[in-house]
Amino acid sequence: MRETRSDGELLHAAADGDRRAFEELYRRYAPWLTARLRGRCADPGVVDDVVQETFLAVWRGTARYREDGDVAGWLWRIGARRLVDALRGDGARGRLRKTLARLRHRHEASAEERVLAGVEHGDLAGALTRLSPELRAVLQATVVDGLTTKEAAVLLGIPPGTVKTRALRARKRLREELA
Repeated sequence: MRETRSDGELLHAAADGDRRAFEELYRRYAPWLTARLRGRCADPGVVDDVVQETFLAVWRGTARYREDGDVAGWLWRIGARRLVDALRGDGARGRLRKTLARLRHRHEASAEERVLAGVEHGDLAGALTRLSPELRAVLQATVVDGLTTKEAAVLLGIPPGTVKTRALRARKRLREELA
């Protein structure tokens, strides 16, 4: 019986051209990455393309894993940035419309929203749920997902200055609520 290889071992083997290692890595992470990206983009075609581009970058070696974090986080950073790039082709008004429609019509909260809403330290969960959806979305993109202001702006379809302003307002409201 063959021992299960670690994510790091799979990445190194895939980088050396081991197709089976790459396929195993894809099986482990593609469904998770797809689900997570669908929480950010309502268009399944765009999400599928981004997942493929993410793994293509891994296969081609254009994305380098530095072994300074977990593989899931590394793949998420690649996927999130690829999603931002994919959304850049859409007009700002169209992205804003899609984002607002997604926020209004989503039947199930994304994993990030569940984590933010489920935090049980002090009254943080309540303070977060009392934030407006726009402020929560900025916190989610910049804090949870680790996107830059520019990347969050593209993802949310708003100007970078608005991202900064909303982030400041969100932090101020959280401080007031938790004081």
